[in-house]
Amino acid sequence: MRKALTLTAVALTTSLALGGATTAFAAGTPTTAPSPTASTHPAASARVEVPTSPVKPGDAISVTVTAPAGSQNLAVSSAALGGVPLTPGKAGGWSATAKVADVKDGSYGVSLTGSAPDGTKLQASTRLTVKKGDAPKPPTPAPSTLRLSTDFGRPGDKVTVTVKTTAKDAHVKSGAFAGGRVDLKNDGHGTFTGTATVAKDVRTGYYGVDAFAGGEKFDTAKFSVEAKGNPDVKPLPLKPSEHKTPKGSVNTGQAPADA
Repeated sequence: MRKALTLTAVALTTSLALGGATTAFAAGTPTTAPSPTASTHPAASARVEVPTSPVKPGDAISVTVTAPAGSQNLAVSSAALGGVPLTPGKAGGWSATAKVADVKDGSYGVSLTGSAPDGTKLQASTRLTVKKGDAPKPPTPAPSTLRLSTDFGRPGDKVTVTVKTTAKDAHVKSGAFAGGRVDLKNDGHGTFTGTATVAKDVRTGYYGVDAFAGGEKFDTAKFSVEAKGNPDVKPLPLKPSEHKTPKGSVNTGQAPADA
């Protein structure tokens, strides 16, 4: 009877010993610890933002950067932008005002680079659309105008000529005026004036006064001259087309004989 009890005690002791060993072994098994090189600030946590609507060269635009607090060496670059000086904001993040460069229409990349507080590289990008749009049409210049102080004169009379134009120079030409051409003087505000003299040897009749601005003719005014009574003007023979033919006679260029 004692032998049986002894065996049972030995078996129990062995079992306890093995169980203790098993428990001790399980408790000593190592667990996986976080890697000291793993980043807690992935690149996805950085962001750069620019206007989504098209911008024009010369525009000043806002650039906003979001990155982990304490990030360093943050820089924004783009072929469509000049310098982008980032400034930390009071509520976190960074911002800058950048000028759009004189580039062609298109979509341009805007890149952000930098380092998180643990040394992890930060990268982010977006797109900026540049569109110059239709160039403004230059204003249509006002049409040039011509004005004469009178439309009638006699040899030696003075006629004031006024031209208003956006051109750089102006003048008039006419067979009724002495010298045939009258250059006009600009007052600096687009009004040109000058004085024409009716030629002494001019014949009675109608004459055209051609006005020029910037070398281009833009108008013609009618001017009539009465040379009758001017002792300096000798009567000129009529042209064949100006001869009057008496009724029932042949045009000889002479007055018809008295009946």
